[in-house]
Amino acid sequence: MMTIKAATAVAGSLGYPSKMPGTSYGIPAQACNVGSKLAKVAGSTCSKCYALRGNYIFRDVKKSQATRLAGIAHPDWAESMVRLLTAAHAKGNLPPFHRWHDSGDLQSRDHLAKICAVARATPELRHWLPTREGKILRDFIRDGGTIPENLTIRLSATMIDGGAPSAWPNTSTVHDASAGNGHRCPAPQQGNKCAECRVCWDASVPNVSYHVH
Repeated sequence: MMTIKAATAVAGSLGYPSKMPGTSYGIPAQACNVGSKLAKVAGSTCSKCYALRGNYIFRDVKKSQATRLAGIAHPDWAESMVRLLTAAHAKGNLPPFHRWHDSGDLQSRDHLAKICAVARATPELRHWLPTREGKILRDFIRDGGTIPENLTIRLSATMIDGGAPSAWPNTSTVHDASAGNGHRCPAPQQGNKCAECRVCWDASVPNVSYHVH
């Protein structure tokens, strides 16, 4: 079995966000394909990107994200991620939920295929992947790719107060002046934490709307 040290050398470390349950994994927001373009568009959901400010600009955080980004191309990346996730959640004190990309986004169809492989190899976990990479999703499905049942992918809206994308069954939107579409994220009313809410991971909920932050 791959050691934790070897897995970390390939994939980098996991995140343990205080806001949400379980584990997370982030890469540089600067590497977003669609997001880096939207960040320059006023009123877009990326124009106020939290992953380009705050704790994300610290040197150690940027170094860790760069390690994770580089590791995606490694042939042992999926195996390394499975090892890290399995070990982290085997301790028994973490809820069985994982969020992909608290910063950053899908890089390619191969990247998505690897994430699907990780999800399949960790059926005890619920995985959530928010993304703005609609073309990657469409191309992946067109080429015969399938999404595991324990992975909920939400295609994110591009504009604040805009409608949900129509190209994918599970979506997310961002509201400011509007009332929001679908299920409104309750975090702003509960100390900016998920608390007991797990809707983002729930594929039976079509759309989740987050207040701009």
